[in-house]
Amino acid sequence: VSIAPVLKFQINPRTSLTTEYNYQYVNMSPLGSAYAYTSDGIGTLPVNFSTLESNMSPTKINDHSFIATLSHSINDNWKLTGQLAYLQFNQEGSSLWPTSISGDTLRRSESVWDILGQIRVGQFFVNGDVATGKIKHRILAGVDMGNKDFYHDWNQTGAINGSAPFIVTAPVYGKVPATAYTVFDRSLSVKQRGVHYNNVYTALYAQDEIRLMNDKLRLTLAGRYTTTGDEDPFSGKVDAGKFTPRIGASYSLNKNTSVYSVIDETFIPQAGATFEGKEFDPITGNNKELGLKKEWLNGRWTASASVYQITKNNVLTADPNHQFFSIQLGQTQTSGIEFDVRGQLVTGLDVTLNYAYTDGKVTKDTDGKQVNSQIPGTDKSIANAWLSYRVPSGNAEGLGFSLGASHAAGRSAWYAEYDKSIDSSMPSYTKFDAATSYNFGKFGVALNVNNLFNADVFSGAYYSWSKFYYYQIEAHRNFRLSINYKF
Repeated sequence: VSIAPVLKFQINPRTSLTTEYNYQYVNMSPLGSAYAYTSDGIGTLPVNFSTLESNMSPTKINDHSFIATLSHSINDNWKLTGQLAYLQFNQEGSSLWPTSISGDTLRRSESVWDILGQIRVGQFFVNGDVATGKIKHRILAGVDMGNKDFYHDWNQTGAINGSAPFIVTAPVYGKVPATAYTVFDRSLSVKQRGVHYNNVYTALYAQDEIRLMNDKLRLTLAGRYTTTGDEDPFSGKVDAGKFTPRIGASYSLNKNTSVYSVIDETFIPQAGATFEGKEFDPITGNNKELGLKKEWLNGRWTASASVYQITKNNVLTADPNHQFFSIQLGQTQTSGIEFDVRGQLVTGLDVTLNYAYTDGKVTKDTDGKQVNSQIPGTDKSIANAWLSYRVPSGNAEGLGFSLGASHAAGRSAWYAEYDKSIDSSMPSYTKFDAATSYNFGKFGVALNVNNLFNADVFSGAYYSWSKFYYYQIEAHRNFRLSINYKF
């Protein structure tokens, strides 16, 4: 269920106030029910495998957000904007995770997984245009502030004891009585019983987009100074601050072709500590990108190509020796190329093609064992193709058909993979999707068919702490029917 009313009040010709409220309600299976667990490898169980029982209590999510935006035009060239937002995420439910597996026999358990998130953020900035001689400047400057509180309760766990052992190769459901499940104690609010994480930050930022040579050359000079404080019961209070610059350039070779380059830095504070109590350093890094964009045939065809390199320092990964804890991996570096082309083959028939090659590897490691290994959870090659046709006129106007294919290769296991004696690669896959839709007036209906030919797509890892494999299997052919009406 989703509700999103928006109200705009025009205070005067230069000033407006816009308020937006979003509410989403989700009623779903307990977290972790989509995982499969084995002792003999990934992908060995049927696609419909689950540890879920039909009489388990669902996980419920209530997500609220309220946003208010005040916009004021100071004059024809300058504008002042202020934004305030409050977001609340409330989850009451459970998570499924086994305690052990012996051969084909799985010992299931269920843990409470309640979360309360409260986020308060605000942004105030001015933007406008100014000229110094023949040089044009587009200025943006402001302040960004936030205060985030999260309360997590995962500290209540109980075994799921059915009348018979749960055999993963031949699971039998419906043998667990309702009285066999752990009754979680929620007599106290999640604020009182949960682990509290807090993040407070303030950032000042400024940007100048400089336009030269009759706007053919555009230079961007920007910077952001961020101070942040993180606090939790494991690591105490951690304060950090850093200035992160951004430099960009774009040049129009002609009216249809442009080249660009970007260099920027990142700074992401990290709350928490290792099992030994060592506080985590913030993630720092940089991104370097060079690209080309082109359009032709009066904009009916567009293409873009780019090369990039992203370096991240102090990346976290799961601790293989201590469940629920992390360690700092060191440094990762990702280099790649991306290509995208879109266009119209004939009237009503459009095509989209894109390809990405990613070479992500660990370049520094705390103990050296992971250096030069592929970043867990990444794919070296991803290719997509999509054909869409919509009848442009006649009695069938508004009727559309689409067919798409996606291919992934050079896939690696998730972060839990630390035992190098285990094959950490994931198999390649090619998956097809299709859709048909019909729009007339303000009414529309669409049918999407995912994984048309039942491709086997799964991702996972070997969890050395518990000595079993865990993975998720994408559903075989499935359908989604949507009906919409525009007011």
